[in-house]
Amino acid sequence: MRWWWREMAGLVLPVACGGCGRPGAALCRECGRALCGDGGRRVRPVPEPGGLPVVCAAAPYADAVRAVLLGHKERGALGLARPLGVALAGAVRASVAASGGSRGLPLLLVPVPSARRVVRARGHDAGRRIALAAAAELRRTGTAARALPVLRQRRPVADQTGLGARERLANLAGALEMAPAGGRLLEVGRPVLVDDLMTTGASLVEAARALGAGCLPRIGGLVRVSAAVVAAPPVSFEIIRN
Repeated sequence: MRWWWREMAGLVLPVACGGCGRPGAALCRECGRALCGDGGRRVRPVPEPGGLPVVCAAAPYADAVRAVLLGHKERGALGLARPLGVALAGAVRASVAASGGSRGLPLLLVPVPSARRVVRARGHDAGRRIALAAAAELRRTGTAARALPVLRQRRPVADQTGLGARERLANLAGALEMAPAGGRLLEVGRPVLVDDLMTTGASLVEAARALGAGCLPRIGGLVRVSAAVVAAPPVSFEIIRN
């Protein structure tokens, strides 16, 4: 398996920062600060699609943050999963707070699933790996949390590259479903959709639809779903700031 060779290579090759490329650590202090930001802020894509839950992101998708995400996802730098998980955990906390709190329930991190062909091509499931790291960070800092990969693709979708916002929504509509036991597993906690990156929000809209369709109404008559991502386009942050 390719991930095994990458891990072995990390033991014998010089370590360079995944954000800036400077030698010495998998992620230097400056790039770590850029990645984790101030813990997570509310973001909205432009235009904002209907059905999008409350979304918080840890950092703008640019420069070192972009390099770290691509290094982990596309180039298999698996050592970056932990700092990405720390950043995502901060966004999860912000998302839960912005959408009414957890009411003492454990946080259940539900990763937005990647297409099977994409996971095979990369040699690892980047979204699930970051979700696991974020859940571990939340537990380490005193919040009950676990990753629950209960969503799955029910039909193939086209490559999203080059598609606009409306085209992405159409491409993903009805593409996800809940695993048979997913609804029962989610009854014990507060679900939070998680992903590495939000661009148009189409993936989170479809994931929220599938999650709601697979759960019985609860917690005050509604399934409270929010979302957290590591990064989002800078313009998403600027709109909230104004």
